[in-house]
Amino acid sequence: MTERITGHTELIGLIATPIRHSLSPTMHNEAFAKLGLDYVYLAFEVDNQELPDVIQGFRALKLRGFNVSMPNKTAVCQYLDQLSPAAQLVGAVNTVVNDDGVLTGHITDGTGYMRALSEQQIDIIGKKITLCGAGGAATAICVQAALDGVKEISIFNRKDNFFANAEATVKKIRDNTNCVVNLYDMDDSKRLRQEMDDSVLFANATGMGMKPYVGQTLLPDDSFLRPDLIVTDVVYNPLKTRLLEIAEKKGCRTMNGLGMMLWQGARAFEIWTGKEMPIEYVKNILF
Repeated sequence: MTERITGHTELIGLIATPIRHSLSPTMHNEAFAKLGLDYVYLAFEVDNQELPDVIQGFRALKLRGFNVSMPNKTAVCQYLDQLSPAAQLVGAVNTVVNDDGVLTGHITDGTGYMRALSEQQIDIIGKKITLCGAGGAATAICVQAALDGVKEISIFNRKDNFFANAEATVKKIRDNTNCVVNLYDMDDSKRLRQEMDDSVLFANATGMGMKPYVGQTLLPDDSFLRPDLIVTDVVYNPLKTRLLEIAEKKGCRTMNGLGMMLWQGARAFEIWTGKEMPIEYVKNILF
């Protein structure tokens, strides 16, 4: 690293909390080094309260760009100059690029998730899925799945501050796609069971399962799972959440968040550098 950093090295960041578990710095720095690009990628512990000052500081420091993760994906939009069409539809951002002082927000989570499914030969097009969550990642997944041709999505979330966001997501999907989408209260266990019984895939798109919720799951018990149900989790640290452990014991096919993290990162890498990430090289390091 010391051999690579020069007076011309540009900084790319990641802002979230918690963040020290992230594999993104390893992924991007290894990719920069492999391609001989003069960038360095660092993680910063940032919550909503610090967000305005951080964005202002990033502008002043002329960062090339940065990633945004929980809980800042929705809140960051108001501090940017413009949003990509996908980010406007989702209402959240996970990638920002700085072009001569103009900060543009993009969302690559949805494409990353769908690409990860494809890599695992999991086909949900024309089928029904059930998903828990209403934050930036959940919204991006729902919107992209609908755009790609998923037939029906049942979204579950607790009636917290994110529930209104989920209601807005439902309206966007109904207005812009042919996907049938419905929103339910996560506390309605009877409805959750019914929707999961009719779905080919169940996705946890919340932070449940990662710190500080390691060992916890949103499902009331394992009876909600059946062997032919595909179970995915956006969490990748730990690699196997409590949800995935339970699902494996029930005979379900499972997928953690590593693939989504890789492919959303590859798209962000391309946005910042104009070059394709060396995917196979990065896979060998991360996996």
